[in-house]
Amino acid sequence: MGFKTMLIKPIANKIAKDIHRWASHGVQAQDVVFQQLLKGGKRTAFGKDHNFDKIDSYEAFKAQVPIRDYEDLKPYIERIKAGEANVLWKGKPMYFAKTSGTTSGVKYIPLTKDSLPNHFGTARNALFNYFAHSGNGQFLDGKMIFLSGSPALEKVGDILTGRLSGIVNHQVPRWLRMNQLPSFKTNCIDAWEDKLEAIVKETIDQDMRMISGIPPWVQMYYERLLEESGKKYIKDLFPNFSVFVYGGVNYEPYRAALETLVGKRLDGVETYPSSEGFIAFQDSQTEEGLLLNALSGIFFEFIPVEEIHNDNPTRLSLKDIELGVNYALIINNNAGLWGYNLGDTVKFVSKDPYRLLVTGRVKHFISAFGEHVIGKEVEESILSVAKEEGVRIVEFTVAPQVTPPEGGLPYHEWFIEFDNAPDHLEGFAAKVDAMLQQQNIYYEDLIQGKILRTLKIRPTEKDAFRQYMKSQGKLGGQNKVPRLSNDRKIATKLADLNLLK
Repeated sequence: MGFKTMLIKPIANKIAKDIHRWASHGVQAQDVVFQQLLKGGKRTAFGKDHNFDKIDSYEAFKAQVPIRDYEDLKPYIERIKAGEANVLWKGKPMYFAKTSGTTSGVKYIPLTKDSLPNHFGTARNALFNYFAHSGNGQFLDGKMIFLSGSPALEKVGDILTGRLSGIVNHQVPRWLRMNQLPSFKTNCIDAWEDKLEAIVKETIDQDMRMISGIPPWVQMYYERLLEESGKKYIKDLFPNFSVFVYGGVNYEPYRAALETLVGKRLDGVETYPSSEGFIAFQDSQTEEGLLLNALSGIFFEFIPVEEIHNDNPTRLSLKDIELGVNYALIINNNAGLWGYNLGDTVKFVSKDPYRLLVTGRVKHFISAFGEHVIGKEVEESILSVAKEEGVRIVEFTVAPQVTPPEGGLPYHEWFIEFDNAPDHLEGFAAKVDAMLQQQNIYYEDLIQGKILRTLKIRPTEKDAFRQYMKSQGKLGGQNKVPRLSNDRKIATKLADLNLLK
């Protein structure tokens, strides 16, 4: 055990005990956060506009604070950008996290002195909790890499602005920065392919022990390392590599490919961060789901997915959620986001403690015919069949085909990049379709009622989705391919780029 491991072990044990304490009382933890937020927001412009001084309960809060998206919040953000203080939260934000929106263009999400611990502190706590429970702290004595966005910041008004992952880089303490790769200069490279080459050169001869990033971009990193080194497996290049930290997408579609590249199965720590807040993290190597971050400056609300577009949807606090139900996630936090629709959908798998699965995005679904198929359903359908048949999938997306050029009934069209394709594609597609019918009764009714025909698979060329992401200026960083959509924009672009077989 190295010096840093020994030094940090008692700290990690204390953090793990603290996590267990509040996780065992999640509803009470949320009550504490709710009162803190009301107190912090009372004297702000938003608090005055929404009568915070009259709010004495969650029911009163719901009556005063409507659900909103970024566009609804934008007038307040513009006031902050113009230099006004005490708008959404006391004082001014320390940073804006700059992120892309599908309808709002660039979004500027405030990060305050009070909200920053939620972002960096939760990432630290997830790792220290893993150390305490697994006994593996050796990664602290070697090199770590965080495949993230650029830490270069600009100013919007008088507020430093950049990608969340880049901002968090500025919060890394000195003792950890000595272990961190890549260098600041390399991390500032904008073009992902150029940045990847520089990262490979900086890390190929280092004692890498922990690697963190979104799975598809980590896969590219592994592939380039093996090409450059001539090694067969990553474990041969980094023999002390023991922990993979990931988030942003479901890991399961990438697990087989990544473990094949590494040459062994690693412990993983899954995280659920967003620019708006660090929502949950993996607290156990044996239990399903991610632990809701119930005592970290965010008060959570949950709306049944089928009601999210209603004028007056049901809004639930943590104490009223049910297991196995898909909810749209709403957050209120100490950065000044109030009744904010995060756009994600989640499902709880445990109440003791409160653990959840990310099931998709509110906007990422197919309901061209009323089926409302979501990301979790397509992922589980294809992954179960692929595992059964020994098929490895690199990436995929699904789109509705409403007016088939060949005529006949409409269908769901799956665009799949196979690492090794099935011997009988039509039989494979039939099994996936059967699984999807089991996952979604509305889809089953449409198939059985002859409204839809069974799904069709269109194989893509190698690296098709990387080429697609590059064409959209979204190669690398925190970007990911949508698993499904209610239109054919991705499908059309794949065809336009000649990426279909």
